[in-house]
Amino acid sequence: MIGTAQETKWRSLVEHEGFAIIPALLTSHELIPTFVALGDLVPLRSRAGVRHVLSHPAVNVIAHDPRLLGMAQQVLGPQAFPFRATFFDKSPDSNWLITWHQDTALPLKEKIETPGWGPWSLKDNVHYAHAPANSLEQVLALRLHLDDSTESNGPLRVLPGTHNVGVLTDERVEREVSSRQPVDCLVAKGGVIAMRPLIIHASSKSRSETPRRVLHLEYAATESLANGLQLATT
Repeated sequence: MIGTAQETKWRSLVEHEGFAIIPALLTSHELIPTFVALGDLVPLRSRAGVRHVLSHPAVNVIAHDPRLLGMAQQVLGPQAFPFRATFFDKSPDSNWLITWHQDTALPLKEKIETPGWGPWSLKDNVHYAHAPANSLEQVLALRLHLDDSTESNGPLRVLPGTHNVGVLTDERVEREVSSRQPVDCLVAKGGVIAMRPLIIHASSKSRSETPRRVLHLEYAATESLANGLQLATT
């Protein structure tokens, strides 16, 4: 469990920096059933991994683990719930580069044209729209590391503090990248990175033979958004 002092520290970091690293939240022993259960996702994976896996029994159990759910509720409020999960699996056989960006698209139950939302897209039969900042501020991602994330296997990189500057154009993102010092998020197996979706982030290709598997779990303060829009659970 997270101690009171550690809880205060990571919540403060999420508020002011847009991210925090919480080491050793789950033990290697606790992760063993997850490794076994996620094996059936391998045939479904794309180049980067598998999205929309919250309904997978093992993923759903982890997303509702009191430690993870409790973290989300400490930031977002007591009604916070998991709504989306993605399994990333970076390895020598499946390697990729992610350029600097913000996570601004949310999955929605139906398409309702709404000012400030869009453009729209359809991914695996799920409607997505790029959301305004006030809705994205109601979201927190918890990245559970199933392997050690090191300098050489393509770790998450972030620009601290950029979660507070709103939804940015590509040109503004480039300006922020050129004027801020990035941080590599290095975390051992069983650790968690808590991050706001609007923090500018990226990851490089892996230069290692060791894998970097991550469960990216996203939580929201509420299901209901503007103009009748509702989050889809994926």
